[in-house]
Amino acid sequence: MLEVLHVDNHLLVVRKKAGILSQGDDTGDASLVDLARRWLIETYHKEGNAFVGLVHRLDRPVEGVMVLSRTSKGAARLSDQFRTRSVEKVYWAIVEGTPKKLSGQRKDVLDGKECTLSFDVRAKTTQRAWLEVRPLTGRKHQIRRQLAAMGHPIVGDVRYGASKPLSRHSIALLAHAITVEHPTTRERMTFCVEAPDWWPWAMDN
Repeated sequence: MLEVLHVDNHLLVVRKKAGILSQGDDTGDASLVDLARRWLIETYHKEGNAFVGLVHRLDRPVEGVMVLSRTSKGAARLSDQFRTRSVEKVYWAIVEGTPKKLSGQRKDVLDGKECTLSFDVRAKTTQRAWLEVRPLTGRKHQIRRQLAAMGHPIVGDVRYGASKPLSRHSIALLAHAITVEHPTTRERMTFCVEAPDWWPWAMDN
């Protein structure tokens, strides 16, 4: 079942569940684009296909808010916003250990390119910390790799040094909020999701 946060003539904003692909790959597994297209066809009784423009992605084990376009013109304008970094993104992450500073900025070079994020500690225990992270650049697996480089891998992210995996093919990284400019009205719009039921924080408290 697709969880729809917002829909209009140009936008479809949804919650991607952990374990779901953003876009189809050679595994043949159903993707968010497939689910969105099916939802549009069934909801609006469309004959044939329905346009779904993928303008950004979340890694398969990451849950959170995603913005899709319902028109090619909207897709082009939204893609331009991501390219020029005018989109604001906020992530929540549960990490192993606790950063020494309650807030800060991290700069690294990944794949020969500089990348930057800022973080704030929302809560902490002796074992874990709940971070609010804002990526200021866009690199592949940037948040996962930068937090691991800080010595605080994301809970469940064994690929980047976590001590053990989580179930559900997930990691404790949530795309909590995104702010974009509507492709036709130019209104700045923010969409948010809260932590899922399986979020691995309560076990530490």
